Amino acid sequence: MVVTGASGYIGSHIVANLLSKGMQVRATVRDLEDPERVSHLKSMEIGEGGSIEIVEMDLFDSDSVDSAILGCTDLIHTAATVVVRSRDPQRKIVDPSVIGTKNVISAIDKSGSVERFVHTSSTAAIRPMNWSDGTILTTDSWADDATLENNPYGLAKVSAEKIVREWHASLDPGTRPRLVTIHPCMVFGPPLSPRHLRGSLAILMAMIRRKVPLNLPMQINIVDVRDVAEAHVRALKGGEEEGRYLTVSGDMTMSEIAKVLKKAHPERKWVTWESPYWLALVAAFFHPKIDVSWAKRHLSKSLYWDASPAERDLGMEWIDPLQSILETTPPILENGWD
Repeated sequence: MVVTGASGYIGSHIVANLLSKGMQVRATVRDLEDPERVSHLKSMEIGEGGSIEIVEMDLFDSDSVDSAILGCTDLIHTAATVVVRSRDPQRKIVDPSVIGTKNVISAIDKSGSVERFVHTSSTAAIRPMNWSDGTILTTDSWADDATLENNPYGLAKVSAEKIVREWHASLDPGTRPRLVTIHPCMVFGPPLSPRHLRGSLAILMAMIRRKVPLNLPMQINIVDVRDVAEAHVRALKGGEEEGRYLTVSGDMTMSEIAKVLKKAHPERKWVTWESPYWLALVAAFFHPKIDVSWAKRHLSKSLYWDASPAERDLGMEWIDPLQSILETTPPILENGWD
């Protein structure tokens, strides 16, 4: 069993899940000398018969990808860059997903041993840039309107998934690996390393560190990282061949999250006030990481996701978003990561 991107937030929890079940795991990381990438992997509890081998792999180095995947029968590919905006979006956001994915499927072809392939995608590969308030999206949708200028992360995710699916469709149905893709939304739950405070948890860290003077009138779709890990593991043998599965448990607004955290941690100061829509638009004009067009598309609107196929085919039962939020902060505060 190989898990790429094992030092990441989702990857780490997948490794922990597999080890608890007594699986033999080869976990790939970018740098074996970085304690933030490997220390938590080395300290994971291992069930009877399980083992972990941590190997170095660079998605841009085809030889290292080939070596990591060689001989494995089960592959869960989570490795990717979780960056939404960059001054160089092609190199920092799109290329790691696209080039990395091409190297992974090339390695699968060379190995000739992979029987099951689970690929981590995202709701970003499904959500179009423009949608109406109250829309419910299913995995029939694709973010085909994502552009390098306006939605590089969506472009990276939709491009990588289409590369995987086009490659898979070109193979002999009788001998090709089983393929399933998993599509998480914003992921919360216990971080296992300070590296995990980026990506989805960045918004929560901004609240903890009081870097936000106000809460945007924004809905946040939530799933627990432990559920995302379990969905990946179940998808190795469960679900439909070539299935796309959304993992979404519910949603909360920024101000609702802040109020929950204030109640759980009254000793800290929290910003619980929600900005009016008009003021949020003004703030977006001056914000270095968001812009007015993004704000108009996302603020004061609700978007929902149909995760019932994962419940039906994978037997998923979701951790409540409130529980996810409450179980995210203790490791952060106890380890002094705040």
